[in-house]
Amino acid sequence: MTNPISLKDPLKLPCGAVIKNRLIKSAMSDSLADGEGNATNLQARLYERWAKSGLGLSVIGEVQVDPRFPEKPGNLVLADGMDLAALRELTSRAAINGAHIWPQLSHAGGLSHLPISQPKGPSALNISQFQCAGMSIDEIYQLPDMYAKSAMLAKDVGFTGVQIHAGHGFLLSQFLSPLFNHRQDQYGGSIEARCRIIVEIIAKVRSAVGDSFPIGIKINSTDQLEGGLTQEDALAAIRILDQTSLDLIEISGGSYFPGAKSSSDSSTKGPYFAEFAATAKRLSNVPIAVTGGFKTYAQALKVIESGAVDFVGLARALVITPELAKDWLIGTATAPSFPRFKAPPQGGITAWFTMLLTAIANESEESFELELLPALHLYEELDDARCDKWMQKFEIK
Repeated sequence: MTNPISLKDPLKLPCGAVIKNRLIKSAMSDSLADGEGNATNLQARLYERWAKSGLGLSVIGEVQVDPRFPEKPGNLVLADGMDLAALRELTSRAAINGAHIWPQLSHAGGLSHLPISQPKGPSALNISQFQCAGMSIDEIYQLPDMYAKSAMLAKDVGFTGVQIHAGHGFLLSQFLSPLFNHRQDQYGGSIEARCRIIVEIIAKVRSAVGDSFPIGIKINSTDQLEGGLTQEDALAAIRILDQTSLDLIEISGGSYFPGAKSSSDSSTKGPYFAEFAATAKRLSNVPIAVTGGFKTYAQALKVIESGAVDFVGLARALVITPELAKDWLIGTATAPSFPRFKAPPQGGITAWFTMLLTAIANESEESFELELLPALHLYEELDDARCDKWMQKFEIK
């Protein structure tokens, strides 16, 4: 009888790259860039700290391939005109101890930040608080080259792989979702057609970066929205993605669609998407990661030892306890103490965690005492202050 897989076991990806253990820092929008899409010392310090903790892979969330459609003005951008020296400083510090560091290549589409964007998704929509224009076929045709160019730049500045963001309601997630995608051409209708642009992007990125550079993807198990991506369609998408050159599929869920409840704000005990991820793993030869709701060592160990998934993704747990990986990798069952918020305003919890991230980057988390509303106000003030810089840098009118 073979020994069960442990959290500290390495895994070789299909491209040949090795992730040294089964713990991933999943993507979060850290809002630590400089307001002009460039990396900062704070960002480098944060990811260096996580690398020192022993994580096998960290993913930097919401790294934009097109500055006209950002998630927030604190995002990194991988495009022409960026500070390459700052990016190289970030990757060199974030890849110590054999850790991987990947950017999450993203395009916010219809959820682009309104003060600095004119949101545009697969289809023109006007639903309650949500409005966006629709992309032309020529604009869709441009996407694979755009993602490939950003991926090539990522490789050049020292990132050790890339993740394509097709989850949480942003552009590629919108293409997958029948709630957002009403197209009548080759990019809409069946799940195969809704996946088409993602398959084309993967192929173009692979052609750009070569066979030995890791390419991952993040995809929803469900949008958790009426009329959105269902689990059945998500599993069909997994089957399609299994036929591509992907090296890692990360399963998550939920959406930042206005008014939607965030999975990460849920009070549900236990991992949210582990059962779906286990089903996906039975359908795919590509390694599977699952993110969402892992709060204890026992939960992480269980899904890895059972073989249900290949990697566990942690996000807010690593904000509460930045050195958590160090403990879990030696079997110490440290449990992050998550705060409880009563009747939080929309976006309030995300803002609180983002400001705590900033404190960690400043090495001042021990004195972090912000309540929810002050954290939200500070978060919004920082975004507002960066909007002018973003618009000037990228000549957005």
